[in-house]
Order: sequence, then C-alpha cells, then structure tokens
Amino acid sequence: MSDNSQPTFGPATGIGSMPGGDARETAKAVTGSFEDLPHLAELPARGPGADMIGRTAGMLVELYARVEPSGWRLGDRPGRDTRRARAWLGEDLDALEEFTQGHTGMLKVQAVGPWTLAAALELRNGEVALSDPGACRDLAASLAEGLRLHLAEVARRVPGARVVLQLDEPSLGAVLDGRVRSASGYRTHRAVDRQLVGSTLRDVVGAHSGGPVVVHSCAPGVPFALLRGAGAAGVSFDLSLLTERDDDAVGEAVEGGTRLLVGVVPGTDTALSDPAGSVMGVRTLWRRLGLPPGLLAEAVTLTPTCGLAGASPQYARRALAHCVRAARSLADNPE
Repeated sequence: MSDNSQPTFGPATGIGSMPGGDARETAKAVTGSFEDLPHLAELPARGPGADMIGRTAGMLVELYARVEPSGWRLGDRPGRDTRRARAWLGEDLDALEEFTQGHTGMLKVQAVGPWTLAAALELRNGEVALSDPGACRDLAASLAEGLRLHLAEVARRVPGARVVLQLDEPSLGAVLDGRVRSASGYRTHRAVDRQLVGSTLRDVVGAHSGGPVVVHSCAPGVPFALLRGAGAAGVSFDLSLLTERDDDAVGEAVEGGTRLLVGVVPGTDTALSDPAGSVMGVRTLWRRLGLPPGLLAEAVTLTPTCGLAGASPQYARRALAHCVRAARSLADNPE
C-alpha cells in the first residue's frame, strides 16, 4: 500500500493540464510558481496522445490504444498513436528534469484512474471497457504496472524528489451512479458496486509504494469516504461543487489526516478576485465544520478548480501565481 503517513504537501499546486504546446516553457512556469509541489504538466493542445486519456493509455503495459473517430480504442499492438503519446510524455519528462535539478521536495505526477479510463477506452465492439468486468480488471492491472514503471522513471530523473501520484477520476461519480452512456447513447451502463470500485482503486493506489496518492475529481459528488478507504492520502476537488451534504465526509477526512487539495481559482480566463477573496469559501467551510483555524495550513493545499488547458497562457500563469498568493493569505489569516 502507499505511504499515507500525513505527508507534508505544499501550500499550493496545479491540477495537471496547461495551455499551449511548449514543454520547456510550461515546465519553467510550473516549477517557478510552485517551489514546494511542482507538477508534471500535460499539454493536450498538441493533439491526441497529449490528452489525459491518450497519455495514460500510452503508459499501459501489454494493452495498447489507438484513436478512432469515436475516441480511444484498445487494440492488439502499439501503433502510431501509442508511440506519439510516449514521445510527448518523454518530452515533458525531459523538460521537468531540466527545471527540477537539485529539487528535494514533493513532486506531483498525474494519470487517469482506472474507472475514468474504463469509462473512456473503447473495446473492439465500440462499447467502453466499463461494459465488461474482465476488461476492467485487465485495464486496472495494466495501469498499475504502467504506473510503477512511470513512477520509477520519474524517481530516476528527479532523484531527490518525493513523488506524489494524482489519479484523475472525473467519471467516478458517473460510474458509481450508472450514468456512463452506452455507445448508442440510448442507455447507460449499470452502476458498478462500490466495494469493487474501492478495491480496484486500492490496487492501483498500491502501485505507488514510495509515496502518497491523491485522487482528483472536478465533478460533483466526490466520494470522500470511498477514496479514503482505497488508501488515498489526499482528495482534490472543486470547492464550488461542494454542498453541505458533503460536510460530514469532508470533516471526517480532515480529522482522519486526509489532505484536501481545494480548487478555488477558476480554470478558464476570468477576472481574479484578491487572494483573500479566493479563500473566503475555504474559511466558510472550516467554520461550518467546526474545525480549528490553525489546522487549515496543515490540511489544505490550494489549486485551480480543474486543469488549465482551456485557459490562455497568460491567464494560466496568473492562475498559478494566484494559488500561491491565496495560500499565503490563508496561512497568514486562518480566521
């Protein structure tokens, strides 16, 4: 299992995706913004294979995917799309390695989690892997092995870093509620049993034996208790999608030592409020939960609400800097 002994996360970090296609420029911006917890950026504007599904499909072991008009489809052998995904990942790792020389703190990398992957990758018949329990098992096992190799490569390139693995699971709620649509669009795939969802996630979380795992979802209804049970050391979410119905689960997570990566800065171009205004919702949540203000800096890392791929490069850089300033405001003024 992963090491969940309350790791010291940084006060702010990014989610994953960034705009544009220049790996070096992006790595420079990310590492310059987040000294404590930089992340390996994704640049989906480069095309298929640089998107989050394609990148993670390229990490799979003994399973391969190619681009079809309907999306990514599993096939028998690695083709051009797999090679392209791996080449772009290598380029991004080269850039990260260049700008993290001597880095000895935390470093975050992202991959799509097993259930969002199963809801996105198609089988030969055009239905998603989620429709076939055996395919889901194979996919999770292949992903776990691919992540072990990827994490070992990151550790080799940035040997002083303590690597945080973020599993992106935006489709998790839809998988649990039976809302993933069939290929025809006329029906939905049946809900997956919560125990099976949790045990599969636990197996993939276990691929990172050397550090903490965070699960990210920018969708409503994040299953905090299920993620904690699966071994997640942190949960990353969009604060604006939280409702008072989530209060008990969030409070239990904090009291249990789970790190909250709270999305407070919009992911697309907009006017940004002052840093204190950006964290008003975090302070309100804290008061509602009855938690001590002094715990805020220990329990919370601030992030954008989701990836920044849809933002302009100028706004993306401002958003990263704003996360850092907002975190400083929260630490200086927890009340």
